[in-house]
Amino acid sequence: MKPDFSLILVLLTGLTGLIWLVDSLFLKRRRMDRAVQKSIERPRDPVVIEYSRSLFPVLLIVLLFRSFLFEPFKIPSGSMIPTLLVGDFIVVNKFAYGLRLPVVHTKIVPISDPERGDVVVFRYPVDPKVNFIKRLVGLPGDQISYRDKRLFINGEQVPAEPLGHYSSADVKCATPGPDAMRFSETLGEVNHDILLHEGSGSRDGQWTVPEGHYFVMGDNRDRSNDSREWGFVPEENLMGRAVGIWLNFDYTKGCGDLSRVGNGIH
Repeated sequence: MKPDFSLILVLLTGLTGLIWLVDSLFLKRRRMDRAVQKSIERPRDPVVIEYSRSLFPVLLIVLLFRSFLFEPFKIPSGSMIPTLLVGDFIVVNKFAYGLRLPVVHTKIVPISDPERGDVVVFRYPVDPKVNFIKRLVGLPGDQISYRDKRLFINGEQVPAEPLGHYSSADVKCATPGPDAMRFSETLGEVNHDILLHEGSGSRDGQWTVPEGHYFVMGDNRDRSNDSREWGFVPEENLMGRAVGIWLNFDYTKGCGDLSRVGNGIH
């Protein structure tokens, strides 16, 4: 079972804070009184209390930053190629769609709604312990169709201009794979590239996005496990919007690409 880092962080923050509070209110005064009786100038604090007092502020800052501001994620698969590559470490804006409490994920402050074309990180509806990243294609109420590898939203075909062949062999640190056709697609005001692999099936279908849900797809359209297979993403599963790449390093190959550091995600 994959450990829930948010839960662990909340528990550690609460435990160290509680120990520090109890000591400040009750235990420290008793130690000082005993020290006076024994003519000890400054009694030494127990190790547990020393560590708790030192760690609590650090853990609290990390918890607040990670829960409400930004959180790092690592890209584990090629479903978002060419936008994101295996080994990319990205930053996710956690307050883009509203502030949520850690662990329970309850929204406490609404800020803005997701927009078509956003690259979003969310808890996989089939297994919420797993985090996925895809591009948001359909908003609540949208009619989504996918026919002959062409995307239609509310009956209109999404513009996609061919850019030629894409080869992973030309990408630093990438494992060479079958060549694909690269297209420039426009979703709303967002322009991005997608890949279509010759010889792969189209996975045609038609879907109506229910209220409170979203339809997502990977930019590597023929190599992505997305809403075409398992359905819609509930609004409460959204974790944030991917905004930038802060590192690229593939541990399996021992290879990194510093040219990707600092790139925005569109």
